[in-house]
Amino acid sequence: MTDAERLLDVVDLRIELITTNGIVRAVDGVSLHIDRGETVTIIGESGSGKSTTAMGILQLLPDDLAVLSGTVHITGLDVLGNRSAIRKIRGRTTALIPQDPMTALSPVHTIGNQLAEAIRIAGAASGRGAIQARAVRLLEQVHIPDPAAVLAKFPHQLSGGMLQRVLIAAALACEPQLIVADEPTSALDVTVQAGILDLLLELQEQRSIGMLMITHDLGVARLVSDRIHVMKNGTFVESGDVRQIVEHPREQYTRDLLGAVPTLGDWDESLADTLGTPPTPEHHGATALDKERERA
Repeated sequence: MTDAERLLDVVDLRIELITTNGIVRAVDGVSLHIDRGETVTIIGESGSGKSTTAMGILQLLPDDLAVLSGTVHITGLDVLGNRSAIRKIRGRTTALIPQDPMTALSPVHTIGNQLAEAIRIAGAASGRGAIQARAVRLLEQVHIPDPAAVLAKFPHQLSGGMLQRVLIAAALACEPQLIVADEPTSALDVTVQAGILDLLLELQEQRSIGMLMITHDLGVARLVSDRIHVMKNGTFVESGDVRQIVEHPREQYTRDLLGAVPTLGDWDESLADTLGTPPTPEHHGATALDKERERA
């Protein structure tokens, strides 16, 4: 893989957090890389250090509470060695899809105002008319119907799935090469999750975007990942391609995570009259399974 295709290169990243109970090493020497068109997932239980790793890479942790060491190169720029470098790429070549769509957007500003701010930061358009047109195109790209009407709405007027699509649209405002998706489906129901995952895979295929996915859901990781890093207590206990991690895990912790994923049992015909017909694949995001079928 050439340097031009390497979007993220993290070597021996350590993050120490200053707390009232002393210094806590939240991330302890992790390394990973992402090339164009790849999805790399960090998975682990709550508190394992997944989101802290992502926020550290993007330098979104408070300077007075977090001490970072190691090396992080994003699109070739050393963002830890040169503190000003992150401002050149964050919101421009690199974007974040935050965790909770219900709280990530300002409740007192319209969708249009918030998308316009992302467009201005990215330098993607100037002038009210051009920004408005760009915002409409972004909502169209994430398959939001009647985008002009949605721009005039406030976040509380949209569903969780629609809000998540708005956040993805905001991330796309800068035509990013790298997207960090921090639990992008954790606040959504299963049916909406499938649609959001389909959308992310579609955008990635169209634009060769590299993606760092943070999740505690091994089912999500299995569908979208090329490689998986399993995190526990701030370190990667196991890393490998998705098939190896899912089918032949080496560590007991990984096997425990796999064992925690619920599975559907056989359909009980005696309950058919009460519950109706069993769900078909279309109702479970069949499109999101395409990537996994290609591996089979």
